[in-house]
Amino acid sequence: MAKENVFNTSGFELKKIVMPLLDWYAVNRRILPWRENTDPYRVWVSEIMLQQTRVDTVIPYYCRFLDRLPDIQSLAEVPEEELLKLWEGLGYYSRVRNMQKAARVIVETCGGVFPREYEKILALPGIGQYTAGAVSSIAFEQPIPAVDGNVMRVLSRITESGADIADPAVRKQMTAVLAEIYPVDRCGDFTQSLMELGAIVCLPNGAPLCAECPLQGLCRAFRDGKQQDYPVQTRKPARKKECKTVLLLRRGEEIAVRRRQEGRLLGGLWEFPCLDGKKTQQELLCWLEQAGLEAERLERAGTVRHVFTHVEWQMEAFFAPCSSTGEGLCWVTPEQLDGQIALPTAFKKCRKFFR
Repeated sequence: MAKENVFNTSGFELKKIVMPLLDWYAVNRRILPWRENTDPYRVWVSEIMLQQTRVDTVIPYYCRFLDRLPDIQSLAEVPEEELLKLWEGLGYYSRVRNMQKAARVIVETCGGVFPREYEKILALPGIGQYTAGAVSSIAFEQPIPAVDGNVMRVLSRITESGADIADPAVRKQMTAVLAEIYPVDRCGDFTQSLMELGAIVCLPNGAPLCAECPLQGLCRAFRDGKQQDYPVQTRKPARKKECKTVLLLRRGEEIAVRRRQEGRLLGGLWEFPCLDGKKTQQELLCWLEQAGLEAERLERAGTVRHVFTHVEWQMEAFFAPCSSTGEGLCWVTPEQLDGQIALPTAFKKCRKFFR
């Protein structure tokens, strides 16, 4: 199917989807903790956590985060190490760092009160059009759409649109068209009904559950049996693969970690010493010597794979018991690693190899 760069409803009366969606959502929506309280801070936290992360993964993180940081002031003031530990395992750590930056802006410029104006929300660090729309509509009942992949898939199928959803112009056009049909006083429900339909009925990567869809009678793709032809999307380039060599260093009961260099992937976070490329044992022995470390032995421990959005790490781990502290390393106990040090998932996968 040819890709287009214009979202055109071609005579489809989009406003007809509003009431069926709202009625369906009232009965079928999932009970989720961030839907029980639509305070803008809570909506914001949930939307940031849900980026690139599954709902069932987010729920315990969300509850723990809100227990410790129940408001903007507490988020602004929490030490970064504790903040990162609360986020440990969710990945994409720039999300939570930007949340803290935004919280500090809100405290400094808005007296700690989340701004109501869409443009002010959009201007906060780490907040794009989707998140600003979600907070505006769900927390403040403003007719501002939040258009994500779920929503674009629903719109593409019901209208049989060949517009390439990877094109930012198409997302902008979909946002403008949706804004015209938002129901007064039910903006939040409408935003969430579109998201929910895409999440649990109008599924990606397989057959959608059309028998359960409240829009089945309106959907052009269902009518023509072409549900899986939509949405049209430019194929993403293949992930780059990178080899990494990880050193698992132990001195008695203590384990060596260090900060990753700022400006790199996972910059500023803790790691087990990680070297670019696939290193030989001789190269690792040279590295240990240059770092001032006396290793009793060096053993290959195993391999793990970790996938980021645009890159895949193929990681080979080596274990070495050491009798010296070396340079540029921080030696911590397993208890500190569990309770205080925020270790990205890529490196947590290597922890099982410690002797």
